[in-house]
Amino acid sequence: MKKGGILALIFISVVINYMDRTNISVAAAAISAELNISKVEMGLIFSAFAWTYSIMQIPGGMLVDAVRIRILYPFILVAWSLVTVFQGLVSSVAALIGCRMAIGFFEAPSYPANNKIVTQWFAEQERAGAIAIYTSGQFIGLAFLMPVLAVIQEWFGWRGLFVVSGLIGIVWAVIWYIFYKEAPDEQKKDQPGVAQANLQTPEHSPKHLPKQTPVSWANLKLAFSSKKLWGIYIGQFCLGGTLIFFLTWFPTYLAEYRGFSDLKTGFLASVPFLAAFCGVLLSGFVSDLLVRKGFSNELARKTPIILGLFLSSSVIFANYTDSTLWVTFFLSLTFFGNGLASINWVFVSLIAPKHMVGLVGGCFNFIGGLSAVIVPVLIGFLVQDGDFRPALALIAGLAFTGLFSYIFLVGKVETIEVPVTEAKA
Repeated sequence: MKKGGILALIFISVVINYMDRTNISVAAAAISAELNISKVEMGLIFSAFAWTYSIMQIPGGMLVDAVRIRILYPFILVAWSLVTVFQGLVSSVAALIGCRMAIGFFEAPSYPANNKIVTQWFAEQERAGAIAIYTSGQFIGLAFLMPVLAVIQEWFGWRGLFVVSGLIGIVWAVIWYIFYKEAPDEQKKDQPGVAQANLQTPEHSPKHLPKQTPVSWANLKLAFSSKKLWGIYIGQFCLGGTLIFFLTWFPTYLAEYRGFSDLKTGFLASVPFLAAFCGVLLSGFVSDLLVRKGFSNELARKTPIILGLFLSSSVIFANYTDSTLWVTFFLSLTFFGNGLASINWVFVSLIAPKHMVGLVGGCFNFIGGLSAVIVPVLIGFLVQDGDFRPALALIAGLAFTGLFSYIFLVGKVETIEVPVTEAKA
């Protein structure tokens, strides 16, 4: 299978992944009305996904290292899709919370798996672009899926929305299993679509290729004791904090604090997501171009992330204007910066020991996932009197924290070397 086909499989999987994360927000009003669910209860339903998604990142990363991707990915796709279908059949708060937790549980290995696929299929100088392409799927989903899901709900009701969403995922799991082939390290050299250059580089030679790795407490200890790894973990948390603001409180900010109509809110809410989409694609391809031209990883990989986090801090300027144009500009610039920095997954494959790519990816996404648990609740306390200025200051502070983390903790971009005896522990 060619690399373009691999990216297409991951991209569509990411879109489906985010469809099943966001369909609950489209259905929320109808669910609340039919089942008489309060705002507090709906808040718990919203947050339930992040509880298990975050907790399962590390076990999910270990699973990615231990199980072949061609088997694992269709399994988790079918699992979370079946729960999505079941979500359309329940009629209680407890059952809805349980379904959201189950979806988070089964989606947890997906992003570590995406990163491992890219690590195995793409040479180092191609990875940022590949990551940018599949990461852009989440922004495309967030920008364009909302109206599509709304139409599905209009036709089939909120229960039908979950059933249709789940069935789409199940069909896609079958397509994935049929068309996905194991990465170059599992293939013969003469398989069509596998570049000989990739197979012959040290990175793809039999001695250096990532293999299925048993669960090891020594590996887990290393994943949480490295300053470099903590640098990218903190950066992911800060990026996740900005993303979760746009996923949760942003429409409320536009409607209640800025006083925009529902139609205007819907239009303006899509603009920052399109900006983020442009940011992540620009960052990925420029970063890979710089690598191919011989620039160091410090310049080619870190510069887009540091610049992106710096631009994300511009959200603070929205506190000092009443102009709709300037508010939209600063929020779009913020999310554009978030998109620029979203190639940070490339640091997992650049820094993590080769036998720990899945585990480190799980730790990385676990810390990032905690932002979805913490930041919405913290913002809720900050805006309880209706003033969103402290919330925007929080987002700006997170951006600067992530920026300093990449500068002072990550340091030189190089793979963490593990002695052979320790790697086998």
